[in-house]
Amino acid sequence: MAFAPFLIPLTALLLSLALFGVFVSLAGADALAVYHSIYRGAFGTWFSWQNTLVSAAPLMLTALCTALPAQLGLIVIGGEGAVVLGGLAAALTGLALIDANAWLALTGMALAAMRAGGLLIGLVGWLRHSRNVNETISSLLFNYISIAILSFLVIGMLRDPETLNKPSTHHIGETHMLGALGETSIHWGFAYGVIACVILWLLYKRTTFGFAVDMIGGNLRAARLSGLSVGRNIFLVCMMGGAAAGLAGMVEVAAVHGRANTSLNAGYGYEGILIAFAARHHPLAIIPMAILFGGIRAASGLMQRVHDLPDATGLVLQGMIFILLLASEAVFARLAMNKGFKA
Repeated sequence: MAFAPFLIPLTALLLSLALFGVFVSLAGADALAVYHSIYRGAFGTWFSWQNTLVSAAPLMLTALCTALPAQLGLIVIGGEGAVVLGGLAAALTGLALIDANAWLALTGMALAAMRAGGLLIGLVGWLRHSRNVNETISSLLFNYISIAILSFLVIGMLRDPETLNKPSTHHIGETHMLGALGETSIHWGFAYGVIACVILWLLYKRTTFGFAVDMIGGNLRAARLSGLSVGRNIFLVCMMGGAAAGLAGMVEVAAVHGRANTSLNAGYGYEGILIAFAARHHPLAIIPMAILFGGIRAASGLMQRVHDLPDATGLVLQGMIFILLLASEAVFARLAMNKGFKA
């Protein structure tokens, strides 16, 4: 069926909402009231919409870090490390260009962040192709290494002495901060995410490079027999995914924190994995999925204040969605295999 690919995530979402209702009921809350609070905190007002879109901005970019390599059959989960290193590189570049004009500084910060994230995930792809190192394990380990590097530097040699409670680098300067879109509180990071998803969709669907990626992901042996440079394409695709996540780190520094600190390790990279799977690794489908999960993240605080639920309740919902999404994928795949066998 043509709508089957969309039926899988929809089924997982509906089942997870039902299961989440049972969970909060057992916790002593009114499930319908909790659902209403999630809607109100995510989409109920223009203020809620702005918070949701701000949260969705980095999620779109980190989801691409998993979605792009998935076109090659690779499961890369290193978005969190790319965000952290990208944010650190952006902060250091912003400090180095603190006397430059804002346009030059922001461009330099974006390029530095994309290069840092791209090289990290590109290394994952290179290890997979040249040394047959499992990309899921290597990208996960790189997350821990990247977070450790950030902590070491911001607590040590790069620490601003004035940041007593939360060790951070020096501030990049108010003139180097990303501005808002019009008269809203939505920063330009959201536009970056949407533009990145659209451009990468066009790249994959309208260019020979995208055709080559499809061929490598579909039949590696046929791609090699056709003369495609498999290793180069794997490295490039992984690097593009890492560059997107690195740009998310730059957005967090230039639009939210103004400096690099451990707040960059906020789970955006891990949440991007869920969004990529929910969108079935389609760059355009990532946009609405990121907005949906951005809304859940934005509504978490309201669930805590109104219903006295832990702030991590939103993470429980996300976990349920992920588990049921994977389960539904397996069920639909089995049904498809049985149908094909009977035919």
